[in-house]
Amino acid sequence: MTAEIIAYMAFEQDMERRMEFSLVMQCAPFLKGMRAASILNMERPWARGLYRLFEATDISWRILAVRKERCLVLFYRETDLEKVLADREVRRFLKGYGYEGLELSQSITQLSMRMGLYMKGKMDFPHEMGVFLDYPLEDVKAFIENGGRKSVLTGCWKVYCNVERAGLTFLAYDKAKDSAVNEFLAGKRISEIAKTGT
Repeated sequence: MTAEIIAYMAFEQDMERRMEFSLVMQCAPFLKGMRAASILNMERPWARGLYRLFEATDISWRILAVRKERCLVLFYRETDLEKVLADREVRRFLKGYGYEGLELSQSITQLSMRMGLYMKGKMDFPHEMGVFLDYPLEDVKAFIENGGRKSVLTGCWKVYCNVERAGLTFLAYDKAKDSAVNEFLAGKRISEIAKTGT
């Protein structure tokens, strides 16, 4: 990805196109079906266009929190995220944060509630969000235990365990980003870039 492309898109006058580019840049591995979910902090007015962007896809989205003119949006494929959250160890981990026995929509509501409490200064950041974003559970746990310090590799997430696997994953994510951005610059819509039927 060249700095020229990023700089060009930063000054793009069409706000919708800038939003779509930001989405492609930040969520490419998710769009390409490599992750169950992704997250993006976006300007509030842009969120109105999300219905149209994803209407022809299997992608769902939910605003987790709003602060001033920005909102934190979780993008996910229901089936994929349900599989992640159904893992026995993940369920056990999330139980400690009040997610016991919840369906997917209820779990996302719980995450949103906890994010709202964080935004109001009533609790620490809900780092369990990492499992919703399909980060390895062992890295999410280690991040929390170490207060975000002492990681051995940093990429899409901070890595504490299985560095080789994470490094290969980061390379695959970079290729997905290059592919998605090239498709976007060639004129494809988000619904065409997004892998469907996962």
